[in-house]
Amino acid sequence: MKILFIHQNFPGQYKHLAPLLARQGHHCVALTLRVKEAMTWQGVRVIPYALPKREGQALHPWLVDFDSKLTRGEACWRAARALKERGYAPDLILAHPGWGESLFLRDVWPEARLGLYCELYHLAGWPHQGFDPEFPSADPEAEPLRIRMKNINNHLHFAEAHAGISPTRFQADTFPEPFRERITVSHDGIDTLRACPAPDVRLEVAGAGTLTRADEVITFVNRNLEPYRGYHVFMRALPRLLRERPGVRVLIVGGDEVSYGAPPPKGQTWKQIFIDEVRGRIPTPHWERVHFMGRIPYDRFLRLLQVSRVHVYLSYPFVLSWSLMEAMACEVAIVAGDTVPVREVIAQDETGRLVDFFDTEALVAEVCALLEDRSARQHLGRNARALIRRDYDLRSICVPRQLDWVQGLLAQTP
Repeated sequence: MKILFIHQNFPGQYKHLAPLLARQGHHCVALTLRVKEAMTWQGVRVIPYALPKREGQALHPWLVDFDSKLTRGEACWRAARALKERGYAPDLILAHPGWGESLFLRDVWPEARLGLYCELYHLAGWPHQGFDPEFPSADPEAEPLRIRMKNINNHLHFAEAHAGISPTRFQADTFPEPFRERITVSHDGIDTLRACPAPDVRLEVAGAGTLTRADEVITFVNRNLEPYRGYHVFMRALPRLLRERPGVRVLIVGGDEVSYGAPPPKGQTWKQIFIDEVRGRIPTPHWERVHFMGRIPYDRFLRLLQVSRVHVYLSYPFVLSWSLMEAMACEVAIVAGDTVPVREVIAQDETGRLVDFFDTEALVAEVCALLEDRSARQHLGRNARALIRRDYDLRSICVPRQLDWVQGLLAQTP
């Protein structure tokens, strides 16, 4: 079968599925903005497309988001037409629709089946909007209207797609019926052979030397350090945490950009804003035990989790981070903010400890309690890894489910 992948940053969520389908003998092609020249990656022919140059135009601010998706959709449509003119016709299109690229592909190939990676449907109202009172909307009455416009892209895809797949129940349940009935819940998968405990792990950290499992280490990981992932809450817990645990090392992973939510004031970063807020309450000897690691390679990231005694995870009600589940696979004891998506994998005193997202005192208390209680850490860590292996393992659970989903799409009548 001919399978076409559409993802702005390919392979993205298809990094395991696409090569596997290619190895099974399917003719796999991907259209993406990520590369400049055509190439072959693990059996997948990767073809670039380019965005057109456009003159500036005045747009209603609620329409800017869809305008960017429409631009990508048109560009991808033109690239698809060029493929069709060369005789290419996919049986199946697998697309992440979040950037609008797949809007018009069935206009090019009406007989193709279309399967969507359903990451999130934007919902107005608490807790999806207004969760954090510290960062209110500038115009809360207009917010539901803006969100409705943001979902234009989703609704245009519903009529074209044959089925969807979502990594978690929380994400799938954000989508409205009747399309929700066409979504299969299956996580992308955690490689538990790589993300696993390592008693002899060693991690070199500038300013700390070589850290091992004998050291008291707390970890906090985001793609970018920002309020949507609880960075501000964690930073506000640091003064007391460092005071209570005089030997602890705190390792913080994440970049300075914005992945989700509002940007910081112009010329600033969320990272520095909250460093500046707490730094005056942290003596220099204590501050020297806080290590900002930036973004790090995956192998080093795994060693960081393997050396950790307690991993803190905080997130608004949103897409669940792979890093939480990878930490669980490494048998790290988890202290997490109690939000709906987190509860899919963290059960109180079974696979971790839950605290109110905004309660820094409770966060510090739970972290310190676990640092004092090796037996509790081991209990939570083993249960957490068992859960990930049972429900989210890449090879034994998730890839087979994804393949079943693909086969179901291929079996549908064009």
